[in-house]
Amino acid sequence: MAIYLTETTGNMEFEFPSMPESIDIGTGTNYQSYQIIGKGGINIPKGVDVTSVSWNGVFFGRSKRRESLVGTWESPEECRDILSRWQENGTILELIVEEAPVNMDVTISNFSWKAVGGFGNLEYSIEFSQAPALKIYTTTELKIDDFVKTVQTRPEAEENSGNCTVVSGDNLWKIARKYYGGNGADWQKIYQANAETIEQEARKRGKKSSDNGRWIYPGTVLVIP
Repeated sequence: MAIYLTETTGNMEFEFPSMPESIDIGTGTNYQSYQIIGKGGINIPKGVDVTSVSWNGVFFGRSKRRESLVGTWESPEECRDILSRWQENGTILELIVEEAPVNMDVTISNFSWKAVGGFGNLEYSIEFSQAPALKIYTTTELKIDDFVKTVQTRPEAEENSGNCTVVSGDNLWKIARKYYGGNGADWQKIYQANAETIEQEARKRGKKSSDNGRWIYPGTVLVIP
């Protein structure tokens, strides 16, 4: 399982180096807490919209970067600075929690941290609020037929065939969302169709494997089935 943040209007992506023990999800009708580590699937009652997501976690210092809980290590200071900048700028981000029903546009409503211990760790608390959806009106509804205005929406999914060249910041989940109408869960289709290419490229980069497609590299050409 992993947690990703991606700018909706840019190319920057951030993966949280370690998972929290639990994630609190606020909904339109109630508030529920879902355990993450060592638990099964996470369910939200049908028809209830997520309005906020929050958790407490740790950014581990350099001496702790090889701990089993740490995935792709980033320095605590870099993690802090990226999140603080997004909070200050009110940046709209796509929040994805793999294997959980969290895939939504958000802004960072609260982010606080403190240095702890002698290993350079930072303990942090973060909360996200769902970004308001863009509502599209016709010129008739707005009664401005004489002053036609075009409202731009996000690009529709690419045609589900052909090739895709990996660029910096890409991952299979993100590519699948682009080519399969927003459904990132179909990333396994892309991995299975390109397993040999992905694994060869990972070995060239000094990895034993791609970790089932977790490691992909700019310039790699993938077939989109």
